[in-house]
Amino acid sequence: MSLLVIGGTGTLGRQIVLQALTKGYPVRCLVRNFRKANFLKEWGAELIYGDLSVPETIPLCFQGITAVIDASTSRPSDLDIVKTVDWDGKLALIEAAKVAKIKRFIFCSTQNLEQFSNIPLMKMKQGIEVKIKQSQIPYTIFRLTGFYQGLIEQYAIPILENLPIWVTNENTCVSYMDTQDIAKFCLKSLQLPETENKTFFLGGPKGWVSSEIISLGEQLAGQSAKVNQIPLFFLKSVTQFLGFFEWGQNISDRLAFVEILNVENDFSKSTFDLYKTFKVETNEITQLDDYFLEYFIRLLKRLRDINFEDIQKQKNLII
Repeated sequence: MSLLVIGGTGTLGRQIVLQALTKGYPVRCLVRNFRKANFLKEWGAELIYGDLSVPETIPLCFQGITAVIDASTSRPSDLDIVKTVDWDGKLALIEAAKVAKIKRFIFCSTQNLEQFSNIPLMKMKQGIEVKIKQSQIPYTIFRLTGFYQGLIEQYAIPILENLPIWVTNENTCVSYMDTQDIAKFCLKSLQLPETENKTFFLGGPKGWVSSEIISLGEQLAGQSAKVNQIPLFFLKSVTQFLGFFEWGQNISDRLAFVEILNVENDFSKSTFDLYKTFKVETNEITQLDDYFLEYFIRLLKRLRDINFEDIQKQKNLII
């Protein structure tokens, strides 16, 4: 089975590409910037020019492809760009996949879309889910939660650099996951007939609130965090005005995205059933505690190495 990966340079997409190559899949990546995507080529992926905002570039990318994994999403500053990429571009992608008689279309979506249909980006993602189902292409849709990788910039780095951490004044619970584990589910779905034409709500084995993540970071860093709260009512008024989100671009939008991913129910049983369907053991899934611990160990080692190099330079200067 040959794969076409959309969004291969992204946080999730690169993990999908790497794991697919490791498993022996021929992988082609649709890219706009060959220079930016050169690391994918070095891994062994084929790069082909394609741009969701230029629909005529898409059909050629499907030659010889049997499955597509779309892990792309916009981070726009202009609502017109959202429509061009996440609606018009995705519709063109679906049409090209249909013409190419793709055997599986894997689409990475977002949790709780129905609750935020007033937000254009969320409404478009929900609409694309519908279009995929109507296309008669065999599909698997994953509604994803937040990534561990995003928590490093949001929590770990501010704690280490003594910068403020921004949170809401409510205990929003999110079942974050490592993108490596999400990639694992995406690729496993290609081999499991029972995952065809299904939508899965993919989350980690535990839900985390901000205070727990901050406490974990403080323990590992050995220092206290500066925490600033934004009232939830103010956040909601701001997001209603903006009407869409730019993950990581500014504080209010990032916090609003966390509100989208909020899980209020007991998802432990549903998560267990999901893992069983995909033949994944719970102990195979990276825990947030372990992910943070590995990050802090690597970072502290790097700092020790830098300090050692500085000391050696100073000694050489003295000599």
